[in-house]
Amino acid sequence: MIGVEYGAKGQWAVEDSLAELAQLAETAGVEVVGTIYQKLDKPHPATFIGKGKLEEVDLLKDELHADVLIFDDELSPNQLRNIEERISLKVIDRTALILDIFAARAQTQEARLQVELAQMEYRLPRLTRMWTHLARQGGGAGGAGGGTGGMGVGLRGPGETQLEVDRREIGGRIAKLKVEIAEVHKHRELYRQRRKKEGLPVVALVGYTNAGKSTLLNKLTAASVLAEDKLFATLDPTTRQLDLPLGRETLLTDTVGFIQRLPTMLVAAFRATLEEISEADVLVHVLDITHPNAEEQARTVQEVLKELKVDGKPRIVALNKIDLLEEWQADGTSHKLNGSAAGLSDKLVAELGLPGDYVPISAQQGLGLDNLKEAIATQLDHDLVDVRVMIPYAHNELVSIFHQRGRVAEESYGEAGVLIVGKLPSRYQAQFQPYAS
Repeated sequence: MIGVEYGAKGQWAVEDSLAELAQLAETAGVEVVGTIYQKLDKPHPATFIGKGKLEEVDLLKDELHADVLIFDDELSPNQLRNIEERISLKVIDRTALILDIFAARAQTQEARLQVELAQMEYRLPRLTRMWTHLARQGGGAGGAGGGTGGMGVGLRGPGETQLEVDRREIGGRIAKLKVEIAEVHKHRELYRQRRKKEGLPVVALVGYTNAGKSTLLNKLTAASVLAEDKLFATLDPTTRQLDLPLGRETLLTDTVGFIQRLPTMLVAAFRATLEEISEADVLVHVLDITHPNAEEQARTVQEVLKELKVDGKPRIVALNKIDLLEEWQADGTSHKLNGSAAGLSDKLVAELGLPGDYVPISAQQGLGLDNLKEAIATQLDHDLVDVRVMIPYAHNELVSIFHQRGRVAEESYGEAGVLIVGKLPSRYQAQFQPYAS
């Protein structure tokens, strides 16, 4: 594996980024036999790394018996081709590796469609390098015209013909996939509309990959979502009902995990899935407080949420895996951080603009989950409005909705109907307005 340290890389140290790349490689079933990096002002336009470093890689590949070189960045089609030609080694970049993992993890038809679209859009501009061996074979033949004409024949030969065929096929497949994904989007939109009619608020779990979102969903709702200590263990959004204090109910949705430099084509392909985040009333940002790069991971999540234009939504930060820390105290159901963990939490709040009321939890051990439910309920309460209504007996279903979705302070029965005073989510105002008293 190879990385490059340069100014545009952001907050991640190159060593930390390469350590994450090693995790990605292992997740994809690749054994890492060596890691190197180079410091550059900017990537080399032809080979990304410098000529000397490329020669070093060429020597190391034989010594380490490597059969693939993984770059911790996305390479251009020309860079991929140039590097492979100079070191005679299969080269893949960070984007291709992540796409491969997504393809292996996709379980539902929706996820498969989304991943395939991303793969096709990644491969289309890189098709040329797949056929350079045919162009070279054609160029070596002494066809009509001779000399430079021979090279021209090679370039016009089977390689170019097959390239055009592949381009048309992939272009057609991309168009078809976009139509199928648009249908998925319609179904999801219908599903969301039904949810809105039912009136249950939606809470979305967001966070870096492997932060513990699926484990938290399982613990809070008794779901059975796959939860493994692996990157991108789950891709498909899963929604379950969550019971909150004082009889309130909400829908809790687990979403695909984020990662630094998440490929843009993946973000585009998973648009329908990520819209679950934009439709949520509250976001629960699950952060692995024990991770050595917790601060960088929090920044990455913040950047992705900003890219999705949902960074302004009400948010709770669940500091997960506190059972692995020595720096926390338990007093009954109350869990508090101290020491450097508390300092990091305060820093994240101050520098990233995260909510001040973070909640220390352990999804695995079930610690602090009552506090988290209370924090969710409190955030949802901010959307409640005062309501006083007289509901006719002919519309008793509205009385049930008020009890299920709101907070009843007073209730009395008279000849005209049921008088209720309390609070309701603002989305119900129009529905109850005709009965305002």
